[in-house]
Amino acid sequence: MWKCPKCGREFSRQGQDHYCMKPQTIDEYIAMQDEAVQPRLREVRGIIHSAIPEAEERISWSMPTFWKGRNLIHFAASKKHLGLYPGDEATRVFAEALKDFDVSKGTIRIPWNRALPETLIREIARWCYEEYRK
Repeated sequence: MWKCPKCGREFSRQGQDHYCMKPQTIDEYIAMQDEAVQPRLREVRGIIHSAIPEAEERISWSMPTFWKGRNLIHFAASKKHLGLYPGDEATRVFAEALKDFDVSKGTIRIPWNRALPETLIREIARWCYEEYRK
């Protein structure tokens, strides 16, 4: 067992990635990520915000989230990709446009070395807003 010296949690793997302190804002979430991916995270945040400025930014499920009466769309950093989480229905609706991406169970994985599909992200975010908001 490995015990994190910061938070005291125990893990089976040495150096296990985890959040010692949960971020309270999207700015805090981005600041906690590897410096190399922070610009990309700020970029995707800006794309989504420009598509749905009416949505509130918050942290939900420990991920940056855009919310309007309920969670609309999330994004998060992973080791090999940026995860975009619009939900199962959205990935089915946009299946043709997403055919060149790794997609499963409402998750879109965009490798860090691939350009962000800005127009597609805007369209998905706007669709989520129109379909899911309350």
